[in-house]
Amino acid sequence: MKIIVHNVQKRISNSLIILYTINKNEEMVRGCMLTEKIAQDIVRETMNRLNRNINIMDHTGTIIASGDPARVNQIHEGASDVIRTKAPLLITKDNQEQYKGARPGINLPIEFQDQIIGAIGITGHPEEILEFGELVKMITEMMINQSFLASQIEWKQRMKEMIFEELVKSDPNYDAVEQRLNLLNVKLLAPLQVSLIQLRENPLPNQELIQKMEELLDVQHLLVGFLKVNRLFVLTSATPEQVIKRRLEGVGAYLQHVGIHYHIGMGAPVAEQTNIWRSRDEAKLALLLGNRSKGVTAYADIETIALVDRMDPEVKKKYAERVFAHLTPKYVETAEAFFANNLSITETAKALFIHRNTLLYRLAKIKELTGYDPQQFKEAVSLQLAVWIHQNRTSAAE
Repeated sequence: MKIIVHNVQKRISNSLIILYTINKNEEMVRGCMLTEKIAQDIVRETMNRLNRNINIMDHTGTIIASGDPARVNQIHEGASDVIRTKAPLLITKDNQEQYKGARPGINLPIEFQDQIIGAIGITGHPEEILEFGELVKMITEMMINQSFLASQIEWKQRMKEMIFEELVKSDPNYDAVEQRLNLLNVKLLAPLQVSLIQLRENPLPNQELIQKMEELLDVQHLLVGFLKVNRLFVLTSATPEQVIKRRLEGVGAYLQHVGIHYHIGMGAPVAEQTNIWRSRDEAKLALLLGNRSKGVTAYADIETIALVDRMDPEVKKKYAERVFAHLTPKYVETAEAFFANNLSITETAKALFIHRNTLLYRLAKIKELTGYDPQQFKEAVSLQLAVWIHQNRTSAAE
């Protein structure tokens, strides 16, 4: 019975996806038509430049925006003729009486994708405005086209985010995913890999940032979008991990160039869509546990630390508290730096801006206070575990 219900739910969901797609396409067609907002923007922009009254009429000849608010929602008979004949109309004192409420001026058809979608009227002496009427028509059509392109980009971006959200669910609807991918003409082929980009702030428009990242990543089939205000996902396809890492470093260089603080976590590649969630979770761990000053952290870089992270929280807490019970923050910092620099006395001293002998004194003190010698491999492992636990708890609290 549960299987039957589940299958019915799947079919309903797939039907909703199809309906969503049809509705979205209808919205895109309607987006071709003049809306009041677009019309008001056109009136405002053109009147500022021409210092003349502008009327914008929709495909029915109804005034939807005007420099004279009293005329809004009225039928413009001259515009109705323009839409019917698809030709410009000059209204002069000689023919003004033929068009109820009309004033002298010029009315021009507004075209979009070879269709007449409305008309624009410019009030004034026809002889004076005739010379720049076509220019106003061109600017109007350009603004409509830009608005339509922006709505398409916004729709496609939301579709990408919906696909990713579905793929990382516990029970994804793969039929819905496939239909949405087909709409975007995107194919997800192995290896599949998720990376997460954490930004401290984002002064750029979201779409501008996404487009730049897509350009830098240069992967034919990928999904990029926002998960949260300052966190992006990147789902790459059919591209080796080393190539992705190199290109993410290029993304990092760009972010640094424009003054955006960032950290990138890469999950391990997976072969199947059913395991994309795993790569996402690994990317989260890479963000949480990785060295933030490093820029890009791959899951392989922190896999050992990730194993520690999965330990029982109470066990970890007791262990770290026991090992570090008598250490001051200065000695904890020394141990962190010593392990971060591969047990190198010279490099650690440089990193801490202290003399070599000072470092040797501190290491001896750590041995005395903890019972573990950081310069002996087996005992250093115990200290390293405590350092990782301490760092994880500190990162989680931030």
